[in-house]
Amino acid sequence: MENYSAPVEPASINSTSVETLELETRTIGKAFRRIVPFIIALYFLSFLNRVNVGFAGLTMNRDIGLSPATFGIGAGIFFAGYIVCGMPSNLALQRVGARRWIALLMVVWGTLSAATAFSVGPYSFYALRFGLGLAEAGFFPGIILYLSYWFPSRHRAFVTAIFMAAAPLSNMIGSPISGAIMGMEGVRGLHGWQWLFILEAAPTVVLGVVAFFYLADKPSDARWLKNDEKRWLNAAMDQERRARPDSDSTSVWDAIKNPRVLMLSLTYAGTSTGLYAIGIWAPMMMSRFGYSYFELGVINALPNLIAVVGMILWARSSDKTGERRKHVAIACFAGAIGMLLAGQASTIVLLIVGLSIANFGVNAAKPPLWSMPTLFLSGSAAAAGIAIINAMGSLIGGTFGPMVIGKLRGISGDFSLGLYFVSATMLISAIIAFSLRSRTVQPIGV
Repeated sequence: MENYSAPVEPASINSTSVETLELETRTIGKAFRRIVPFIIALYFLSFLNRVNVGFAGLTMNRDIGLSPATFGIGAGIFFAGYIVCGMPSNLALQRVGARRWIALLMVVWGTLSAATAFSVGPYSFYALRFGLGLAEAGFFPGIILYLSYWFPSRHRAFVTAIFMAAAPLSNMIGSPISGAIMGMEGVRGLHGWQWLFILEAAPTVVLGVVAFFYLADKPSDARWLKNDEKRWLNAAMDQERRARPDSDSTSVWDAIKNPRVLMLSLTYAGTSTGLYAIGIWAPMMMSRFGYSYFELGVINALPNLIAVVGMILWARSSDKTGERRKHVAIACFAGAIGMLLAGQASTIVLLIVGLSIANFGVNAAKPPLWSMPTLFLSGSAAAAGIAIINAMGSLIGGTFGPMVIGKLRGISGDFSLGLYFVSATMLISAIIAFSLRSRTVQPIGV
Protein backbone atom coordinates (compact mmCIF):
# COMPACT_ATOMS: atom_id res chain seq x y z
CA MET A 1 0.00 0.00 0.00
CA GLU A 2 2.92 2.33 0.62
CA ASN A 3 3.78 2.50 -3.09
CA TYR A 4 0.43 2.60 -4.81
CA SER A 5 0.93 3.36 -8.49
CA ALA A 6 -2.24 4.61 -10.14
CA PRO A 7 -3.26 2.75 -13.31
CA VAL A 8 -3.11 6.00 -15.24
CA GLU A 9 -4.54 6.42 -18.72
CA PRO A 10 -4.10 9.87 -20.26
CA ALA A 11 -5.75 12.24 -17.82
CA SER A 12 -9.10 13.65 -18.79
CA ILE A 13 -8.52 17.12 -17.31
CA ASN A 14 -7.78 18.91 -20.61
CA SER A 15 -4.02 18.25 -20.56
CA THR A 16 -2.15 15.01 -21.13
CA SER A 17 1.23 16.55 -20.36
CA VAL A 18 3.84 14.81 -18.27
CA GLU A 19 3.22 17.38 -15.54
CA THR A 20 -0.49 16.61 -15.40
CA LEU A 21 0.12 12.86 -15.30
CA GLU A 22 2.66 13.32 -12.53
CA LEU A 23 0.21 15.49 -10.59
CA GLU A 24 -2.51 12.86 -10.97
CA THR A 25 -0.25 10.03 -9.81
CA ARG A 26 1.01 12.06 -6.86
CA THR A 27 -2.48 13.16 -5.77
CA ILE A 28 -4.11 9.74 -6.10
CA GLY A 29 -1.14 8.15 -4.34
CA LYS A 30 -1.47 10.55 -1.41
CA ALA A 31 -5.22 10.00 -1.13
CA PHE A 32 -4.70 6.24 -1.31
CA ARG A 33 -2.06 6.15 1.43
CA ARG A 34 -4.01 8.48 3.70
CA ILE A 35 -7.51 7.03 3.32
CA VAL A 36 -7.41 3.40 2.24
CA PRO A 37 -5.34 1.73 5.00
CA PHE A 38 -7.51 3.41 7.63
CA ILE A 39 -10.84 2.44 6.11
CA ILE A 40 -9.52 -1.11 5.62
CA ALA A 41 -9.02 -1.26 9.38
CA LEU A 42 -12.55 0.06 9.95
CA TYR A 43 -14.15 -2.43 7.54
CA PHE A 44 -12.06 -5.25 9.01
CA LEU A 45 -13.68 -4.54 12.38
CA SER A 46 -17.12 -4.00 10.86
CA PHE A 47 -17.08 -7.38 9.14
CA LEU A 48 -15.49 -9.13 12.12
CA ASN A 49 -18.15 -7.78 14.47
CA ARG A 50 -20.96 -9.09 12.28
CA VAL A 51 -19.58 -12.58 11.43
CA ASN A 52 -17.72 -13.56 14.62
CA VAL A 53 -21.08 -14.98 15.65
CA GLY A 54 -20.08 -17.97 13.45
CA PHE A 55 -17.29 -18.90 15.88
CA ALA A 56 -19.31 -17.90 18.93
CA GLY A 57 -22.09 -20.24 17.82
CA LEU A 58 -19.84 -23.28 18.29
CA THR A 59 -20.61 -23.14 22.02
CA MET A 60 -22.98 -20.19 22.49
CA ASN A 61 -25.85 -22.06 20.85
CA ARG A 62 -25.74 -24.72 23.53
CA ASP A 63 -25.24 -22.26 26.37
CA ILE A 64 -28.24 -20.04 25.55
CA GLY A 65 -30.46 -22.62 23.87
CA LEU A 66 -30.26 -21.87 20.14
CA SER A 67 -31.14 -24.51 17.52
CA PRO A 68 -29.59 -24.33 14.01
CA ALA A 69 -32.80 -22.68 12.78
CA THR A 70 -32.95 -20.07 15.57
CA PHE A 71 -29.24 -19.35 15.19
CA GLY A 72 -29.83 -18.80 11.45
CA ILE A 73 -32.64 -16.37 12.30
CA GLY A 74 -30.37 -14.48 14.69
CA ALA A 75 -27.54 -14.36 12.14
CA GLY A 76 -29.92 -13.10 9.47
CA ILE A 77 -31.94 -10.65 11.57
CA PHE A 78 -28.86 -8.44 11.61
CA PHE A 79 -29.81 -7.51 8.06
CA ALA A 80 -33.38 -6.66 8.96
CA GLY A 81 -31.95 -3.73 10.91
CA TYR A 82 -29.33 -3.18 8.25
CA ILE A 83 -31.83 -2.56 5.45
CA VAL A 84 -34.06 -0.29 7.56
CA CYS A 85 -31.33 2.30 8.12
CA GLY A 86 -29.18 1.96 4.99
CA MET A 87 -30.64 4.80 2.93
CA PRO A 88 -31.36 7.25 5.81
CA SER A 89 -27.87 6.67 7.16
CA ASN A 90 -26.20 7.31 3.79
CA LEU A 91 -28.20 10.49 3.27
CA ALA A 92 -27.20 11.59 6.78
CA LEU A 93 -23.53 10.97 5.95
CA GLN A 94 -23.91 13.14 2.85
CA ARG A 95 -25.44 15.89 4.96
CA VAL A 96 -23.24 15.90 8.11
CA GLY A 97 -20.02 14.50 6.63
CA ALA A 98 -18.23 11.16 6.82
CA ARG A 99 -16.00 12.14 9.71
CA ARG A 100 -18.79 12.71 12.24
CA TRP A 101 -21.16 10.04 10.97
CA ILE A 102 -18.71 7.15 10.69
CA ALA A 103 -17.25 7.92 14.12
CA LEU A 104 -20.74 7.84 15.68
CA LEU A 105 -21.71 4.60 13.93
CA MET A 106 -18.56 2.81 15.05
CA VAL A 107 -18.93 3.72 18.72
CA VAL A 108 -22.56 2.59 18.72
CA TRP A 109 -22.08 -0.71 16.89
CA GLY A 110 -18.96 -1.54 18.94
CA THR A 111 -20.97 -1.13 22.11
CA LEU A 112 -23.80 -3.32 20.81
CA SER A 113 -21.41 -6.00 19.61
CA ALA A 114 -19.81 -6.19 23.06
CA ALA A 115 -23.26 -6.37 24.64
CA THR A 116 -24.01 -9.53 22.62
CA ALA A 117 -21.74 -11.30 25.11
CA PHE A 118 -24.57 -11.03 27.63
CA SER A 119 -27.32 -12.62 25.53
CA VAL A 120 -29.36 -15.00 27.67
CA GLY A 121 -31.64 -16.60 25.07
CA PRO A 122 -33.01 -16.32 21.55
CA TYR A 123 -34.89 -13.05 22.04
CA SER A 124 -32.05 -11.07 23.59
CA PHE A 125 -29.77 -12.46 20.87
CA TYR A 126 -32.25 -11.38 18.18
CA ALA A 127 -32.61 -7.89 19.69
CA LEU A 128 -28.88 -7.25 19.88
CA ARG A 129 -28.23 -8.57 16.37
CA PHE A 130 -31.05 -6.35 15.04
CA GLY A 131 -29.56 -3.32 16.82
CA LEU A 132 -26.11 -4.14 15.48
CA GLY A 133 -27.58 -4.15 11.98
CA LEU A 134 -29.17 -0.74 12.54
CA ALA A 135 -25.85 0.72 13.65
CA GLU A 136 -23.70 -0.86 10.91
CA ALA A 137 -26.19 -0.04 8.15
CA GLY A 138 -24.58 3.22 7.08
CA PHE A 139 -20.94 2.20 7.23
CA PHE A 140 -20.33 0.15 4.07
CA PRO A 141 -22.52 2.15 1.65
CA GLY A 142 -21.18 5.30 3.27
CA ILE A 143 -17.59 4.30 2.52
CA ILE A 144 -18.49 3.39 -1.09
CA LEU A 145 -19.99 6.89 -1.46
CA TYR A 146 -17.00 8.43 0.33
CA LEU A 147 -14.55 6.81 -2.10
CA SER A 148 -16.45 8.38 -5.01
CA TYR A 149 -15.54 11.80 -3.56
CA TRP A 150 -11.80 11.02 -3.68
CA PHE A 151 -11.04 8.67 -6.58
CA PRO A 152 -12.00 9.10 -10.26
CA SER A 153 -13.77 6.13 -11.84
CA ARG A 154 -10.68 4.82 -13.65
CA HIS A 155 -9.05 4.17 -10.26
CA ARG A 156 -12.12 3.13 -8.32
CA ALA A 157 -12.43 -0.63 -8.86
CA PHE A 158 -8.88 -1.19 -7.65
CA VAL A 159 -9.29 1.12 -4.67
CA THR A 160 -12.61 -0.51 -3.83
CA ALA A 161 -10.98 -3.94 -4.07
CA ILE A 162 -8.26 -2.96 -1.64
CA PHE A 163 -10.89 -1.62 0.75
CA MET A 164 -13.12 -4.67 0.36
CA ALA A 165 -10.20 -7.03 0.88
CA ALA A 166 -10.87 -6.30 4.55
CA ALA A 167 -13.80 -8.76 4.46
CA PRO A 168 -11.77 -11.86 3.54
CA LEU A 169 -8.86 -10.47 5.58
CA SER A 170 -11.22 -10.30 8.54
CA ASN A 171 -11.92 -14.01 8.13
CA MET A 172 -8.29 -14.83 7.34
CA ILE A 173 -6.72 -12.97 10.27
CA GLY A 174 -9.75 -12.94 12.55
CA SER A 175 -10.40 -16.68 12.36
CA PRO A 176 -7.22 -17.78 14.22
CA ILE A 177 -7.72 -14.92 16.69
CA SER A 178 -11.34 -15.91 17.24
CA GLY A 179 -10.32 -19.54 17.66
CA ALA A 180 -7.74 -18.56 20.27
CA ILE A 181 -10.19 -16.35 22.17
CA MET A 182 -12.71 -19.20 22.23
CA GLY A 183 -10.12 -21.04 24.32
CA MET A 184 -10.58 -18.49 27.15
CA GLU A 185 -13.46 -20.55 28.54
CA GLY A 186 -13.97 -19.83 32.22
CA VAL A 187 -11.56 -16.87 32.47
CA ARG A 188 -13.04 -14.50 35.08
CA GLY A 189 -16.23 -16.54 35.04
CA LEU A 190 -17.04 -15.84 31.38
CA HIS A 191 -17.45 -18.25 28.49
CA GLY A 192 -15.04 -18.13 25.55
CA TRP A 193 -17.78 -16.85 23.24
CA GLN A 194 -18.45 -13.98 25.65
CA TRP A 195 -14.79 -12.96 25.58
CA LEU A 196 -14.96 -13.18 21.79
CA PHE A 197 -17.65 -10.51 21.52
CA ILE A 198 -16.05 -8.24 24.14
CA LEU A 199 -12.44 -8.33 22.93
CA GLU A 200 -13.30 -7.99 19.24
CA ALA A 201 -15.62 -5.04 19.88
CA ALA A 202 -13.21 -2.94 21.96
CA PRO A 203 -10.98 -1.82 19.02
CA THR A 204 -14.08 -0.70 17.13
CA VAL A 205 -14.97 1.85 19.79
CA VAL A 206 -11.36 3.10 19.95
CA LEU A 207 -11.03 3.55 16.18
CA GLY A 208 -14.45 5.21 16.10
CA VAL A 209 -13.04 7.99 18.24
CA VAL A 210 -9.89 8.15 16.11
CA ALA A 211 -11.99 8.43 12.92
CA PHE A 212 -13.52 11.70 14.15
CA PHE A 213 -10.09 13.36 14.16
CA TYR A 214 -8.46 11.53 11.26
CA LEU A 215 -10.91 11.61 8.32
CA ALA A 216 -11.51 14.60 6.04
CA ASP A 217 -14.98 14.96 4.55
CA LYS A 218 -13.85 16.07 1.07
CA PRO A 219 -10.66 17.00 -0.81
CA SER A 220 -10.99 20.71 -0.04
CA ASP A 221 -10.82 19.85 3.70
CA ALA A 222 -7.65 17.74 3.39
CA ARG A 223 -4.75 19.56 5.04
CA TRP A 224 -2.41 16.82 3.78
CA LEU A 225 -3.01 17.76 0.11
CA LYS A 226 -1.20 20.68 -1.51
CA ASN A 227 -3.24 23.37 -3.23
CA ASP A 228 -2.42 22.16 -6.75
CA GLU A 229 -3.39 18.61 -5.72
CA LYS A 230 -6.71 19.83 -4.36
CA ARG A 231 -7.40 21.79 -7.54
CA TRP A 232 -6.61 18.79 -9.76
CA LEU A 233 -8.75 16.38 -7.72
CA ASN A 234 -11.72 18.76 -7.52
CA ALA A 235 -11.48 19.41 -11.27
CA ALA A 236 -11.28 15.67 -12.01
CA MET A 237 -14.34 14.86 -9.93
CA ASP A 238 -16.29 17.84 -11.33
CA GLN A 239 -15.56 16.79 -14.90
CA GLU A 240 -16.61 13.23 -14.14
CA ARG A 241 -19.92 14.42 -12.69
CA ARG A 242 -20.60 16.59 -15.78
CA ALA A 243 -19.73 13.72 -18.15
CA ARG A 244 -22.28 11.25 -16.73
CA PRO A 245 -24.78 10.26 -19.42
CA ASP A 246 -27.66 10.59 -16.96
CA SER A 247 -26.62 13.93 -15.56
CA ASP A 248 -30.13 14.65 -14.34
CA SER A 249 -30.16 11.59 -12.05
CA THR A 250 -29.44 13.48 -8.85
CA SER A 251 -32.50 13.00 -6.62
CA VAL A 252 -33.50 10.11 -4.36
CA TRP A 253 -36.47 9.37 -6.61
CA ASP A 254 -34.13 9.10 -9.63
CA ALA A 255 -32.32 6.27 -7.86
CA ILE A 256 -35.49 4.49 -6.74
CA LYS A 257 -37.01 4.37 -10.24
CA ASN A 258 -33.80 3.52 -12.11
CA PRO A 259 -33.99 -0.09 -13.44
CA ARG A 260 -30.21 -0.40 -13.36
CA VAL A 261 -30.28 0.05 -9.60
CA LEU A 262 -32.68 -2.90 -9.34
CA MET A 263 -30.48 -5.09 -11.57
CA LEU A 264 -27.37 -4.26 -9.55
CA SER A 265 -29.31 -4.96 -6.34
CA LEU A 266 -30.29 -8.43 -7.53
CA THR A 267 -26.74 -9.13 -8.67
CA TYR A 268 -25.40 -8.01 -5.30
CA ALA A 269 -27.92 -10.26 -3.52
CA GLY A 270 -26.23 -13.39 -4.84
CA THR A 271 -22.77 -12.22 -3.79
CA SER A 272 -24.11 -11.33 -0.32
CA THR A 273 -25.67 -14.77 0.05
CA GLY A 274 -22.29 -16.31 -0.75
CA LEU A 275 -20.34 -13.92 1.47
CA TYR A 276 -22.37 -14.61 4.58
CA ALA A 277 -22.74 -18.32 3.90
CA ILE A 278 -18.94 -18.49 4.11
CA GLY A 279 -18.48 -15.88 6.84
CA ILE A 280 -21.10 -17.25 9.24
CA TRP A 281 -21.30 -20.98 8.50
CA ALA A 282 -17.78 -22.00 7.37
CA PRO A 283 -16.45 -22.71 10.90
CA MET A 284 -19.38 -25.04 11.52
CA MET A 285 -18.91 -26.73 8.13
CA MET A 286 -15.31 -27.50 9.07
CA SER A 287 -15.96 -28.49 12.69
CA ARG A 288 -17.33 -31.91 11.63
CA PHE A 289 -13.77 -32.97 10.77
CA GLY A 290 -12.76 -32.81 14.45
CA TYR A 291 -10.31 -29.91 14.64
CA SER A 292 -9.67 -27.72 17.69
CA TYR A 293 -10.96 -24.12 17.76
CA PHE A 294 -7.54 -22.69 16.87
CA GLU A 295 -6.97 -25.26 14.11
CA LEU A 296 -10.38 -24.36 12.67
CA GLY A 297 -9.32 -20.73 12.66
CA VAL A 298 -6.11 -21.47 10.74
CA ILE A 299 -7.88 -23.73 8.21
CA ASN A 300 -10.66 -21.18 7.71
CA ALA A 301 -8.02 -18.56 6.87
CA LEU A 302 -6.89 -20.37 3.70
CA PRO A 303 -9.90 -19.67 1.42
CA ASN A 304 -9.80 -16.05 2.50
CA LEU A 305 -6.15 -15.70 1.50
CA ILE A 306 -7.13 -16.87 -2.00
CA ALA A 307 -9.95 -14.32 -2.01
CA VAL A 308 -7.72 -11.39 -1.03
CA VAL A 309 -5.16 -12.01 -3.77
CA GLY A 310 -7.74 -12.92 -6.39
CA MET A 311 -10.04 -9.94 -5.88
CA ILE A 312 -7.18 -7.43 -6.11
CA LEU A 313 -5.85 -8.93 -9.35
CA TRP A 314 -9.40 -9.14 -10.76
CA ALA A 315 -10.07 -5.48 -9.92
CA ARG A 316 -6.77 -4.46 -11.56
CA SER A 317 -7.94 -6.24 -14.69
CA SER A 318 -11.31 -4.44 -14.55
CA ASP A 319 -9.67 -1.03 -14.18
CA LYS A 320 -7.09 -1.72 -16.87
CA THR A 321 -9.66 -2.79 -19.46
CA GLY A 322 -12.43 -0.44 -18.31
CA GLU A 323 -14.81 -3.43 -18.39
CA ARG A 324 -17.21 -4.09 -15.46
CA ARG A 325 -20.14 -6.26 -16.60
CA LYS A 326 -18.22 -9.40 -17.61
CA HIS A 327 -15.88 -9.14 -14.64
CA VAL A 328 -18.88 -9.28 -12.31
CA ALA A 329 -20.59 -12.09 -14.23
CA ILE A 330 -17.54 -14.35 -14.50
CA ALA A 331 -16.71 -13.93 -10.81
CA CYS A 332 -20.30 -14.79 -9.82
CA PHE A 333 -20.17 -17.88 -12.01
CA ALA A 334 -16.92 -18.97 -10.32
CA GLY A 335 -18.61 -18.49 -6.95
CA ALA A 336 -21.50 -20.71 -8.04
CA ILE A 337 -19.10 -23.49 -9.10
CA GLY A 338 -17.19 -23.22 -5.81
CA MET A 339 -20.34 -23.50 -3.72
CA LEU A 340 -21.42 -26.55 -5.72
CA LEU A 341 -18.05 -28.23 -5.10
CA ALA A 342 -18.16 -27.40 -1.38
CA GLY A 343 -21.63 -28.92 -1.11
CA GLN A 344 -20.31 -32.21 -2.52
CA ALA A 345 -17.09 -32.27 -0.44
CA SER A 346 -16.47 -35.36 1.66
CA THR A 347 -12.99 -34.41 2.89
CA ILE A 348 -11.52 -31.25 4.40
CA VAL A 349 -9.27 -30.80 1.33
CA LEU A 350 -12.19 -30.82 -1.09
CA LEU A 351 -14.16 -28.49 1.20
CA ILE A 352 -11.25 -26.02 1.28
CA VAL A 353 -10.89 -26.16 -2.52
CA GLY A 354 -14.60 -25.49 -3.02
CA LEU A 355 -14.70 -22.68 -0.45
CA SER A 356 -11.54 -21.11 -1.95
CA ILE A 357 -13.10 -20.92 -5.43
CA ALA A 358 -16.37 -19.67 -3.92
CA ASN A 359 -14.57 -17.09 -1.81
CA PHE A 360 -12.72 -15.77 -4.85
CA GLY A 361 -15.94 -15.47 -6.86
CA VAL A 362 -17.94 -13.83 -4.06
CA ASN A 363 -15.30 -11.21 -3.32
CA ALA A 364 -13.94 -10.56 -6.82
CA ALA A 365 -17.41 -9.64 -8.13
CA LYS A 366 -17.87 -6.79 -5.67
CA PRO A 367 -15.27 -4.13 -6.64
CA PRO A 368 -16.32 -3.87 -10.32
CA LEU A 369 -19.96 -4.01 -9.23
CA TRP A 370 -19.52 -1.14 -6.77
CA SER A 371 -17.74 0.91 -9.44
CA MET A 372 -20.97 1.08 -11.47
CA PRO A 373 -23.55 3.16 -9.51
CA THR A 374 -21.63 6.43 -9.51
CA LEU A 375 -21.16 6.15 -13.29
CA PHE A 376 -24.84 6.97 -13.83
CA LEU A 377 -25.93 8.58 -10.52
CA SER A 378 -24.71 11.63 -8.62
CA GLY A 379 -25.61 13.72 -5.57
CA SER A 380 -28.47 12.39 -3.46
CA ALA A 381 -29.26 9.84 -6.16
CA ALA A 382 -25.80 8.29 -5.74
CA ALA A 383 -26.15 8.19 -1.94
CA ALA A 384 -29.62 6.65 -2.23
CA GLY A 385 -28.72 4.28 -5.09
CA ILE A 386 -25.72 2.83 -3.27
CA ALA A 387 -27.82 2.39 -0.14
CA ILE A 388 -30.66 0.73 -2.10
CA ILE A 389 -28.30 -1.74 -3.77
CA ASN A 390 -26.68 -2.55 -0.45
CA ALA A 391 -30.01 -2.83 1.37
CA MET A 392 -31.81 -4.95 -1.22
CA GLY A 393 -28.80 -7.18 -1.68
CA SER A 394 -28.47 -7.58 2.06
CA LEU A 395 -32.19 -8.26 2.51
CA ILE A 396 -32.10 -11.19 0.11
CA GLY A 397 -28.54 -12.38 0.61
CA GLY A 398 -27.86 -11.48 4.21
CA THR A 399 -31.25 -11.87 5.87
CA PHE A 400 -32.89 -14.76 4.04
CA GLY A 401 -29.65 -16.53 3.08
CA PRO A 402 -28.52 -17.53 6.60
CA MET A 403 -32.12 -18.36 7.56
CA VAL A 404 -32.58 -20.65 4.55
CA ILE A 405 -29.22 -22.34 5.14
CA GLY A 406 -30.11 -22.93 8.80
CA LYS A 407 -33.50 -24.35 7.82
CA LEU A 408 -32.03 -26.62 5.13
CA ARG A 409 -29.37 -27.82 7.56
CA GLY A 410 -32.12 -28.81 9.97
CA ILE A 411 -33.82 -30.77 7.19
CA SER A 412 -30.79 -32.52 5.68
CA GLY A 413 -28.51 -32.73 8.73
CA ASP A 414 -25.60 -31.15 6.82
CA PHE A 415 -24.77 -28.08 4.74
CA SER A 416 -25.06 -29.61 1.26
CA LEU A 417 -28.58 -28.36 0.45
CA GLY A 418 -27.72 -24.90 1.78
CA LEU A 419 -24.62 -24.68 -0.39
CA TYR A 420 -26.57 -25.79 -3.46
CA PHE A 421 -29.06 -23.02 -2.71
CA VAL A 422 -26.23 -20.46 -2.52
CA SER A 423 -24.76 -21.80 -5.77
CA ALA A 424 -28.10 -21.22 -7.51
CA THR A 425 -28.35 -17.61 -6.24
CA MET A 426 -24.85 -16.83 -7.51
CA LEU A 427 -25.64 -18.35 -10.90
CA ILE A 428 -28.68 -16.05 -11.13
CA SER A 429 -26.43 -13.09 -10.24
CA ALA A 430 -24.04 -14.07 -13.03
CA ILE A 431 -26.88 -14.13 -15.56
CA ILE A 432 -28.25 -10.74 -14.43
CA ALA A 433 -24.80 -9.13 -14.47
CA PHE A 434 -24.10 -10.43 -17.97
CA SER A 435 -27.42 -9.03 -19.20
CA LEU A 436 -26.65 -5.47 -18.06
CA ARG A 437 -26.44 -3.12 -21.00
CA SER A 438 -22.99 -1.80 -21.82
CA ARG A 439 -23.98 1.81 -21.18
CA THR A 440 -24.66 0.86 -17.55
CA VAL A 441 -21.06 -0.03 -17.00
CA GLN A 442 -18.97 2.11 -19.32
CA PRO A 443 -16.53 4.04 -17.10
CA ILE A 444 -16.14 7.76 -17.53
CA GLY A 445 -12.79 8.87 -18.86
CA VAL A 446 -11.46 5.41 -19.80
